[in-house]
Amino acid sequence: MAGSESRIKVKRDGSIIEVSFRDRNILDEANIQQIEEEIRAIIDTEEQPRLLINFTDVDHLSSAALGKLITIHNRIRNGKKGQLRLCNIDPQILQVFVITKLNKLFEIHEDAEKARASFK
Repeated sequence: MAGSESRIKVKRDGSIIEVSFRDRNILDEANIQQIEEEIRAIIDTEEQPRLLINFTDVDHLSSAALGKLITIHNRIRNGKKGQLRLCNIDPQILQVFVITKLNKLFEIHEDAEKARASFK
């Protein structure tokens, strides 16, 4: 997105790319779209992406954001044969993952250190 500030922070740790969010509340449709586009751009530059999405400081997540996470997951797993991990999810948000059974789709870790260690 030309001219607009990034909605994510990206940190590389060897072959692992860690993404965290600048916003506490990921609710706005335009921001969610921008986040997905920024993450897709990262995925597309990697042959087999190893992506860690860190939810530290995220208090609210919309259903639209969950939908984009599923899209990102499918792109990494099916399109690029990569790996995706999620970590530091607020307990209330984690409850939504459990209710919707998305905790079965995503590999979720308590913290970034455990998530990093889980990559093969």
